[in-house]
Amino acid sequence: MSYYWFKAFHLIGVVVWFAGLFYLVRLFVYHAEASEMPEPARTILKNQYQIMEKRLYNIITTPGMLVTVAMALGLIWTEPEVLKSGWLHIKLAFVGLLLVYHHYCKRIMKQLEKDECKWTGQQFRALNEAPTVLLVIIVLLAVFKNNLPLDATTWLIVALVIAMAASIQLYAKKRRQDKERLMQVTQE
Repeated sequence: MSYYWFKAFHLIGVVVWFAGLFYLVRLFVYHAEASEMPEPARTILKNQYQIMEKRLYNIITTPGMLVTVAMALGLIWTEPEVLKSGWLHIKLAFVGLLLVYHHYCKRIMKQLEKDECKWTGQQFRALNEAPTVLLVIIVLLAVFKNNLPLDATTWLIVALVIAMAASIQLYAKKRRQDKERLMQVTQE
């Protein structure tokens, strides 16, 4: 019975953790783009984004990560033979990358707070796609285990990355066109 409790709260932790990671980097996008605003809006927005980033990271994202990891340890404790599975080792490697990403976000928060981060909104949009790719890989490994079709999975991940890159570029193009239109309207 404890296995099901660990599994349920592991999944809840994953949802909370990823929700936090997705929104945190979205806040980084807005934080970076606030630099383009005139004063006093720039200072007001940056201060507000700093507060939101810290609260999200400390109150939602990090606890979600801790619950995920703790419940994963509980799952392994209830079924230690799973440690012999190759798929789990690969999954744990990707979870390790996710943990690095999580802590890298903390570093970026500190840089944004000190106004030392030189990333653009578009660069943060690209960074925001990393947990999506990791999520897809981790879930596929958890579902398929040792039966994961590597050919199909590889093509799926490549297509996902290409689609994400294309959507980021298309959105950047749309924003540039919108700015140009706005400039033309204000000049008339």
